[in-house]
Amino acid sequence: MIKAENIHKSYGDLEVLKGVNLEIKQGEIISIVGASGAGKSTLLQIIGTLDQPDEGVIKINEVATAQLKDKELSLFRNRNIGFVFQFHHLLPEFTALENVCIPALIQKVNKAKAEKRALELLDKLGVENRSHHKPSELSGGEQQRVAVCRALMNNPAVILADEPSGNLDSSSAKELHNLFFQLRDELNQTFVIVTHNEELANMADRKLTMKDGVIINN
Repeated sequence: MIKAENIHKSYGDLEVLKGVNLEIKQGEIISIVGASGAGKSTLLQIIGTLDQPDEGVIKINEVATAQLKDKELSLFRNRNIGFVFQFHHLLPEFTALENVCIPALIQKVNKAKAEKRALELLDKLGVENRSHHKPSELSGGEQQRVAVCRALMNNPAVILADEPSGNLDSSSAKELHNLFFQLRDELNQTFVIVTHNEELANMADRKLTMKDGVIINN
């Protein structure tokens, strides 16, 4: 479902990715590990179309993303890719419900329909009773669950998670990790997770290790 072929990326004289090849199937949970500076987050950003490779091709559901124009790429990203970051990036002035609705409203989905979908997701992830609270009123674990709901809002092909439990205590982290597998089992959701958390990395269907800009096992 995702294919990366010969991905190279440099920033100035620094070569970060040096020919990455990767294939991911629908419903797989992939973890990517490696030392800081190995290129993990850069690869995730390129898969997520937030950055473009200098060389190579990314295909998601057979679509070569580099061939899309800016507006087409933004629409493709909104419909097909969900993001979960270490810091939740919830908008502080909006409630949990409003934050979850944002991807659908960008897609011009009717507000009532978006709110119905958002409440279903908040309920599924156990935070429906916090739907009218702002992020500052939520615990770290609750904020991250809201962020996962937002990532799921448009039924994306893949969720890309960059250190998703890095800012959580061990109990909340374990709950979040189990949630990913529950979502895979229930929704056949695909996840690509960059993490330093060995427990989460080892739970994945495949653990890929990056070193010096390449994947050294596949």
